[in-house]
Amino acid sequence: MEEEIRILCVDDEKNVLRAIERLFLDEDYEIITASSGKEGLEILEREPGIQLVISDYRMPEMHGVDFLKEVCERWPNTVRIVLSGYADTAAIVDAINEGQIYKFIPKPWNDDELKVTIANAIERYFLHKKNMQLTEELRRRNEELERINNSLEQLVEERTAELKFQNRILFHAHQILDSLPVGVIGIDRDGIIVQANAMSNELVGNGRTGIAGMYRFDALPPELNDMVESTIKNKFMASTLTINNSKIKVKGKYMHYSDGQEGITLTLDRDGEDG
Repeated sequence: MEEEIRILCVDDEKNVLRAIERLFLDEDYEIITASSGKEGLEILEREPGIQLVISDYRMPEMHGVDFLKEVCERWPNTVRIVLSGYADTAAIVDAINEGQIYKFIPKPWNDDELKVTIANAIERYFLHKKNMQLTEELRRRNEELERINNSLEQLVEERTAELKFQNRILFHAHQILDSLPVGVIGIDRDGIIVQANAMSNELVGNGRTGIAGMYRFDALPPELNDMVESTIKNKFMASTLTINNSKIKVKGKYMHYSDGQEGITLTLDRDGEDG
């Protein structure tokens, strides 16, 4: 582990503290000792990164349970262990509950068992720390996802409003085209009629309900198709044609835009015969 392991041992008996220091002499732990709960709290305040606290149960001035309870409240991530020769089961249960103690180890202890307990406690500390880091990372990711979702919802709302607005524009544009007293026909570069207003359908429709979407050679009379060919060649044409026994003034304009849009626009004016 890259993080230094620091263990605080609190006991009013100096021989106990020396015994613990000797026990972990060959381990890669920093053992910090205190002879009272008060001193232990002072050490925790000024020494950062203590992962494990081992405390005697019965000490003068501050009881071990009171000490560990305060440690739990102020440094909740530390792992807390009690050492005691006191055999009152009820008191042990209280100590575990009040101080949220990881382990109760009786005195005298077995050195091997104590080493295993300390190793497990340290592993527990780092697992808990990793879980907290993952939980925090998950929280941040959830917040980011929520922010993205909110942004997407707003974007969808804006896009929906924009599409509704564009649809209204298109609807009114079609109404305006249909209200014109002249016919308007739009033909794309593949020869498909992409626009045909009401008047154009009336003039060249031959009883059809509409010519939009049809191939021009299938929908338009030969005279208009010839006009389209001339417009493609000359870019602009104007002529008076006889269509369905009526003289129609026809203008053709070739369109080509930088975005690649290309096609022919025809206007048909029945009044042309009077001009």
